[in-house]
Amino acid sequence: MLKWLNRLFLFGLFLALSGIVAVFGLYQQIKPELPDVSALKDIRLETPMRIFSQDGELISQYGEQRRYPLTVAQMPPLLIDAFLATEDDRFYEHPGIDPIGISRAAFVWLSTGEKRQGASTITQQVARNFFLTREKTVIRKIKEIFIALHIESLLDKDEILELYLNKIPLGHRSHGVGAAAQVYYGKEVGDLTLAEMAMIAGLPKGPSIFNPISNPRRAAERRAIVLGRMLDTGKITRTQYDEAMAAPVAARYHGAEITLTAPYLAEMAHQFALSMFGKEAYTRGLSVYTTVQSDEQNAANTALVEGLLAYDLRHGYRGPTASLWQNSPWDREQIEQHLEQQPSYWPLEPAVVTAVAERSATLIIKNRGEVQLGWDGIKWARRYLSDKRQGHALRQAKEALSPGDQIWVRPQGEHWMLAQLPEVNGALVALEPSSGAVTALVGGFNFTLNKFNRAQQAERQMGSNIKPFIYSAALDSGFTLASLINDAPINHWDAGSGNAWKPRNSPNVYDGPIRIREALARSKNVVSIRLLRDTGIPVAMQRLNAFGFDTANISATESLALGSPSATPLQMATGYAALANGGARVTPFVVQRIEDAQGTLLYEAKPRRVPVISAENAFLVSQALNSAILGGTSNGRRWNGTGWRAGRALQRQDIAGKTGTTNDSRDAWFSGFTPDRVATAWVGFDDFGRPLGRTAHNPNLGADQTAGGEFGGSTALPIWVSYMKVALKDYPEQARPVPEHLVTATIDTGSGLLSHGEGMTEYFIEGTEPRRYGRPESRQQFGGTSITDELF
Repeated sequence: MLKWLNRLFLFGLFLALSGIVAVFGLYQQIKPELPDVSALKDIRLETPMRIFSQDGELISQYGEQRRYPLTVAQMPPLLIDAFLATEDDRFYEHPGIDPIGISRAAFVWLSTGEKRQGASTITQQVARNFFLTREKTVIRKIKEIFIALHIESLLDKDEILELYLNKIPLGHRSHGVGAAAQVYYGKEVGDLTLAEMAMIAGLPKGPSIFNPISNPRRAAERRAIVLGRMLDTGKITRTQYDEAMAAPVAARYHGAEITLTAPYLAEMAHQFALSMFGKEAYTRGLSVYTTVQSDEQNAANTALVEGLLAYDLRHGYRGPTASLWQNSPWDREQIEQHLEQQPSYWPLEPAVVTAVAERSATLIIKNRGEVQLGWDGIKWARRYLSDKRQGHALRQAKEALSPGDQIWVRPQGEHWMLAQLPEVNGALVALEPSSGAVTALVGGFNFTLNKFNRAQQAERQMGSNIKPFIYSAALDSGFTLASLINDAPINHWDAGSGNAWKPRNSPNVYDGPIRIREALARSKNVVSIRLLRDTGIPVAMQRLNAFGFDTANISATESLALGSPSATPLQMATGYAALANGGARVTPFVVQRIEDAQGTLLYEAKPRRVPVISAENAFLVSQALNSAILGGTSNGRRWNGTGWRAGRALQRQDIAGKTGTTNDSRDAWFSGFTPDRVATAWVGFDDFGRPLGRTAHNPNLGADQTAGGEFGGSTALPIWVSYMKVALKDYPEQARPVPEHLVTATIDTGSGLLSHGEGMTEYFIEGTEPRRYGRPESRQQFGGTSITDELF
């Protein structure tokens, strides 16, 4: 008997040694194919690019995979327990492989011939996720075992667990527990409930099969298994188990946790990062910090949207977006299901009219339930006939609304107002004039509706916004703010075309000899043309180019004095920035800095300034534009500048600005600045040929929104003002420093010459001040002296 036992022992020893030799031989055979696992020491997890405001608000996120890497210390212990109980309850005890699990997998394969994966350890899953494919072959399994053993010799258990919990795919493009918590519950991992942790811990076995969004029943079954294992291993109590089991499956898809709306600017920052880092920008975990502040961007968003909706309000109601029924009303469930499928475009929400009374209507609003729409929210809705005509004022709600109408509404305080998606569009862009940093940018009414960035890409005729640059050239050609130019009609015969060119002021009023300061402030068209003639078109073209405008495609004709060239709102704001900062052209930029996932600085903006005009010239043009806001006096007569609404609304003395309106009111502009901010607002239709039209008298609208045309001073300026009210709140009013080579003289406002008695103080470049005295009555009068708003 002893003899047989010895033989059995020797045979077993032989088998063991043979196994060791076989494993060693197999290892030597596949060793060249094994990856270098030391790379895990410095692994860089693929994380998306995120774009932030200057003050850290998330604007957007780009990248296929969503991952928010966390350390083990940042993960709740119960979340770790949930994964360990489900995936590898002996993780902290085994050397990286589980012999029992491997034996079970081998037995299944030998007995059934099916190559099923056995109970892989977490270390094996790390090996597979980082280095191997998911194919189920024996050789892949053997490689997985060897790699797992290497990993265990290189990293400690917490490092392995951290890699696993940050790498594992958990559905809906989320990788790792940080991303899964956000995607399914919109939470940080530390805010998850036990039920939510168990749900996430159940996903590795099948992220699509057990997905709580697409398959809540199977997800609940899987969650029960996870909770049961946590209970069996003593990680939770019976009470905790019962409470978590009773919790509803409340997961729903959450996008990136956007905290600031600035999609047009985000796309500009995205393209900038892509140009610097290529496709790696999507995986390196870049943090791109833009130049905008959240409060200013929010103000810009509100200003433009409200301005476009106000335009729409002035031009009539185009009717419902759809009529859902005629005779057989839908029940509430049908209506709510229908509305759930409709998009929302802030601040507009879709709604369905269920009943109409004499001066009110009952609505069901998406996600808001049933509400009453009062007469104050309906009475504006005169019928739209054209951009120039509207129907009669409403007397009853049924003239605008019918049951079954699908409409748009927007909140007005505690009430709701009938609304519609505006067909008109616009842009607003603001800069820090000293550096060119973009402080706010909105490229249209809604990015989801139309991604065309009008602030950066819409080249529109400049209208009277061009005039400060024409005047700047004139001031360097011998003119002063006190120079008199004849504000009289022009009738220029063009022999080539056989027609007479008769440019007009708007309004069609002429004042005879007028000082340049007043002419620019009141935007006299014929004065601008006469200045261009005296200065010379080539000189004006050079000046436009110096301010940053592309003159390659500008026709060198006198019409450029009236704004026939085109520019984008961003180019316009950049040009005005040189006037605001003392004469230097800046290069606008939207990205302040870029950091990698570890916070290492990869890029930082270096603002560029190029002097293009003298500080004296910039000061003098700004003075005239300040008069466009504050007005002035000539011959004892008080006149308003074209931007008087800005002065009234902001109650500051340090504002300068200029309105602009093109032929037939196709474009409405306002550009203006203080020493701290420069901004341009533009309104127009994307269809270049469509005028903004006129509005009929409507007693329900304010004093600035009654009958008349749509012009820079009435359409674009209110948008600019709304933004500036917020942008300037932290910047006290300040007097502009007077450049060294400027002097002052008291002039007679009628002649522009020195005054014998009363007059006004005017600035002159040293050596250009008048030497003679004038008489007030020397000013000739051509036509009336209306102080009506400038409209062009």
